[in-house]
Amino acid sequence: MNTTVRHVSTSVLDIAYEESGDPHGQAIILLHGFPYSPRVFDAVTPPLAQAGYRVIVPYLRGYGATRFLSSATMRSGQQAAIGNDLLGLMDALAIRSAALMGFDWGGRGACVVAALWPERVRCLVTALGYAIQDIPAAVTPLSPEAEQRLWYQYYFHSPRGHAGLTANRAAIGQYLWQQWSPGWTFEASAYAQTAEAFDNPDFVGVVVHSYQHRFGYAPGDADLADIEHALTSQPVISVPTISLWGADDTLHPGPPAARDRGQFSGLYEQRLLQGVGHNIPQEAPEATVAALMALLHD
Repeated sequence: MNTTVRHVSTSVLDIAYEESGDPHGQAIILLHGFPYSPRVFDAVTPPLAQAGYRVIVPYLRGYGATRFLSSATMRSGQQAAIGNDLLGLMDALAIRSAALMGFDWGGRGACVVAALWPERVRCLVTALGYAIQDIPAAVTPLSPEAEQRLWYQYYFHSPRGHAGLTANRAAIGQYLWQQWSPGWTFEASAYAQTAEAFDNPDFVGVVVHSYQHRFGYAPGDADLADIEHALTSQPVISVPTISLWGADDTLHPGPPAARDRGQFSGLYEQRLLQGVGHNIPQEAPEATVAALMALLHD
């Protein structure tokens, strides 16, 4: 299969993305998270491309060869930025409507666009359901067990964590992979391919800001204030959606969240994947493809 790495400019980014399949086919955009890269979709892309879809896998801001166009642009990692980048990518590529699949940060960006610009989304496959952050509620303490799982987020709130991520970005990412998917044995070479995407001059800044902003410890980008404000209402997603959950995900353990059903007004289905951890598209590519196909053929 032919995969082409291309670049396109939005108002703030030069986005590196991989494209395969029929350039005139229905667009599917696959979105990675932290600490991941487009490599997690390597087994998802081929069957979609072979089925005649146009498959686009971008590097998020701060990853790979994606770059900011101006040194003056805030290196924001907030949810509004990830969603706005996705919308900008679609505009730059003249994609009026796309099927979206995202997990972790990518799932959040996909949910943002699906909620605020539903006319641009044919359907949505998201990991862990409704991923839009309720930032005003982030001050509410969780159970001790839940707080412990977020250690890395609190670490990034501090100068020590900033320095630690700068010095040990690859080691931290690998440790999180092991923590979040304890039953998945991945090759060191596979992780190394993903970790290459962290050697971006803005990786640390974007990651640190993301985890500070979501708890209200850092201001957002003023240019994104309208989007962020719209997200405080926790807008309902109306597009057809399938939510994939890893039964062995230690970051978000347990069955799918019941509250999610109230955040979706259209077709919504939850699928619990046994033996799968946090990295759903790489651990369960067949289930990821099947969910997209089910919605696209509906």
